[in-house]
Amino acid sequence: MDLATIIGIIMGISLVGYSMLSGGGAEAFISPSSMMIVIGGAVASVLTSVSLANFLRAGKIFSKALFHKEQSAQKLITDLVGYAEIARRDGILSLENATKEATDPFIVKGIQMAVDGTDPELIEQIMNNELEAIAERHDTGKALFDAIGRYAPAYGMIGTLVGLILMLRSMDDPASLGPNMAIALITTLYGSMFANMFALPIADKLGARNNEELLFKTIIIKGVMSIQSGDNPRIVEQKLKTFLPPSLRGDEGGQEEE
Repeated sequence: MDLATIIGIIMGISLVGYSMLSGGGAEAFISPSSMMIVIGGAVASVLTSVSLANFLRAGKIFSKALFHKEQSAQKLITDLVGYAEIARRDGILSLENATKEATDPFIVKGIQMAVDGTDPELIEQIMNNELEAIAERHDTGKALFDAIGRYAPAYGMIGTLVGLILMLRSMDDPASLGPNMAIALITTLYGSMFANMFALPIADKLGARNNEELLFKTIIIKGVMSIQSGDNPRIVEQKLKTFLPPSLRGDEGGQEEE
């Protein structure tokens, strides 16, 4: 589970909730009709803008922001260098057994194609095509929460306008102006909270997850291609370490740059 996401959501809700309670009570900020307009309206617009299949994946996409297995780029590079050493010492065919314990199917697929003697250009093309497909799927999921973040504040404003119209119709009753105005503004509050405390942060987290996975997959592609071409393991390591920030490369040059 990603504690940063959980802590961020809880902290945001807590801070806003504290400010509400310190102002005299939460009752003034509760409006089921306003909540219905914001959440229901945002969902309706998202349904209009995306396919039903993509919309039904929202729960699964959201879980990716909450549940994430941390990966280490350094360990990935170490594993690929290990495969390069085996290929250098025992021949590339020996990698067929060496990858049986690999947990990443992308590594297994790439090395298996290299073991099978697939043309290097074809290996790179197939793996890059899969990389593009992954990026496209991730962009679709992120776009879903970006859309919620756009539509929720808009429906908050719509709800406020509806409330203002109703308020203006009751101008002959001055005592009702204050409460009606408060209810009108609550809808804008709900829209802003829903977008900025939930939808947009989740979209940004999904974007970060996407960038991280694409980096790992790119390292794998470069590693497989280097192994397939028979590069010295040290050369493989140096090639792959260029994807790491200088502080994580573990060499003297990286230490100096840090």
